[in-house]
Amino acid sequence: MNPIAAAATPVRTIIADDHPLVLLAIEHLIGSYPGLQVVGRATDVTELFLEVDRSPCDLVLMDLYMPGGIDESGFSAVRQFKARYPNVALVILTMETDAATLRQVMSLGVNGLLSKRDRIDLIHVAAVMALAHECYVGPAVRTLLTEMSTSAQFDIVRAALSRRELEVFTQYASGLGVTQIAERLGRSVKTISAQKCMAMRKLALNSDAELFRFALEHGVVTNGRSWGWG
Repeated sequence: MNPIAAAATPVRTIIADDHPLVLLAIEHLIGSYPGLQVVGRATDVTELFLEVDRSPCDLVLMDLYMPGGIDESGFSAVRQFKARYPNVALVILTMETDAATLRQVMSLGVNGLLSKRDRIDLIHVAAVMALAHECYVGPAVRTLLTEMSTSAQFDIVRAALSRRELEVFTQYASGLGVTQIAERLGRSVKTISAQKCMAMRKLALNSDAELFRFALEHGVVTNGRSWGWG
């Protein structure tokens, strides 16, 4: 179920970016969705923490590189945020193009990672996934991550999917049908289908053709053989 649509009250959202036009664009987008409400804005890390303390929220959309952090990498701000507000969903927006840096951001436990080169409406998709306690990786970020080694790419997939989703995704990419996977794993066909769809959604895949190509490019399967997931 969509956690935004199911919410009795609008999802309280704080947006943080040191570029006023970006803040305005994100606020305008969020205002177009009745289930989301902007309750605060910040232009640096210090202001963000003050805003979250002053205005309790459910979701924060934060630029990776903002003034006021302990270091220029943005990692310290993310770590500090996750430590101080573990129950607040955090989606990172960035212009970063270095695959290793993006992978490190994901390792910090963020709930979403989007490039500012992605379509702005994907922020809503990331918000839905983040509030469902899932991790969403935008298509531009995913493309950059394909530059990494096969094993590192598979780690990204492992981080984005739950263990059961990874089982289903891997076996489906290996050529098994949904019914076969259900029989192997002792789950219902409906459950397997739902887990496959959720995995595809998290990885921004729109078709089986994209799924199979993605699985090969990211080392999920190699020449018909799949990774283990234990």
